[in-house]
Formats: sequence, structure tokens, C-alpha cells
Amino acid sequence: MAYLALVTGASVGLGTELARQLAERRVNLVLVARDEARLERLARRLRHDHGVAVEVLAADLTAHDGLERAARRVADPDSPVDILISNAGFGVYDGFESSRLSDERRLHELLSWAPLRLAHAAIPGMLARRRGWIMNVASVAAFTPSGTYGAAKAATVSLSRSLNARYRGTGVRVTALCPGLLDTEFHVRMGEDHLPRLPRIAWADTRRVAREGLRGLHRGRAVIVSDWRYRLIRRLIPMLPDRLLERATTTGD
Repeated sequence: MAYLALVTGASVGLGTELARQLAERRVNLVLVARDEARLERLARRLRHDHGVAVEVLAADLTAHDGLERAARRVADPDSPVDILISNAGFGVYDGFESSRLSDERRLHELLSWAPLRLAHAAIPGMLARRRGWIMNVASVAAFTPSGTYGAAKAATVSLSRSLNARYRGTGVRVTALCPGLLDTEFHVRMGEDHLPRLPRIAWADTRRVAREGLRGLHRGRAVIVSDWRYRLIRRLIPMLPDRLLERATTTGD
């Protein structure tokens, strides 16, 4: 039996890599993002390379109509989604005192409300079928005082943990994948001046993060901190004094 996965934020970066690795596993796909032309190019490549069925759903998940279209697709009983991956995201670089409130609202709607809405659409059908997998892409920023981005990701981690605890005995598994810095368009889209000036070793490999995330999802792990360097950082965070952690993580927020 072929499974069907819906991946948001599929047009670039980690979303594209998650879609590719799912296609390698012969999972059919629904690709969701705003850029329809990019989605279509990716869909053609995945169909050609892996022989899977791929749908394209162009939608802005920060807009009510776009999110509801995606939710209806997730809940469609005639073509059920077995694997839901909420990966779409962006960041607000400006400090809290100077950022636009509309950007802050869009950030939280995309990073925390959209995963909740899509999970709410997916779970009833998954429970009825007694199987389903939901991955919400969060961040190691969820474990630090790193501004509104970290706050939104912390909500996603908390949601994922609570849903996994509630449903893990039913065949439905919910996971928060928490990567660190990835060399994708995420930072480029905020502007070249906003790219973190860090050594190459600080950047995690997108392929490895996707692979670890899918493996952890299959195993039913509630939270996955991906890549060894960020797992190490995660263990160190509770040992750091609050003021030191705050200074290290709020610069430029």
C-alpha cells in the first residue's frame, strides 16, 4: 500500500529535501507552498526520478483561504493523507521594538497556528484509520530565549509533545523536528546582511536533518534535535546561566 504525504514549505530547502527522501521511499506526495512554478518543477523531477504520484497545491498558509484549502486537502477522506509535514516558515529579523506587527502576526500564524490547524484537520481521519504520522518542523531556538521566532517554535514543540502523548497508543505519531542552522534560502530571504557570520561547522547538513527527522517520526519520537552539534548544544543549554543564555541568543532579535 502506497502512503501519501503532504509537505508544506516544499518548494525550497528542508521541505524539498523531505519531499525527495519521501519520494525515494515510494511515498506519494502533495506539495504545498506559495510558488506554484517552483512546486511544478519539483513535482516533475520527483515523478521522473522516483515514479511517485505528486500533486501541487499552491497556497499562502498565512492567508485564511490558503490555510483552509490545505486543511481540506489534509482531511479529504477520498484521498487520505497518511503523513503530514508542517515545514513552512520564515523569520523576522528586525528587533521587537522596530518590527512590523503584521510581520509578527504572520510569523506566529505560519509557525504555530498553521501546524495546529493542519494537525486538527488530519487527526480525526488518522484515528479512524488507526495510523498516521505528523511532523512539525520546529527549531533548537524553541529551547532558548530567542525572541518571537523561538516563542513560536516553542509552541510548536509543546503542541507536538502533547499530541504525541495523547495519541501514541492509537497508531498516530506526532513529532517535533528541531534543526539548527541550515544552509538554505531561509536566511537569504531575510537579506544577505542578516546571514549569520558563523564558521562552516555551525551549519547542519539538510540531507542528514531530513533523514534523522523521518527516522524519528517513524519511531514515534516526540522531539528530535537533529545533527550531533545541535544535540550537544541542547544538552548544554540547561547548564548555562540564564543571563549568559539571554545575551547569547537575543542579539539582533
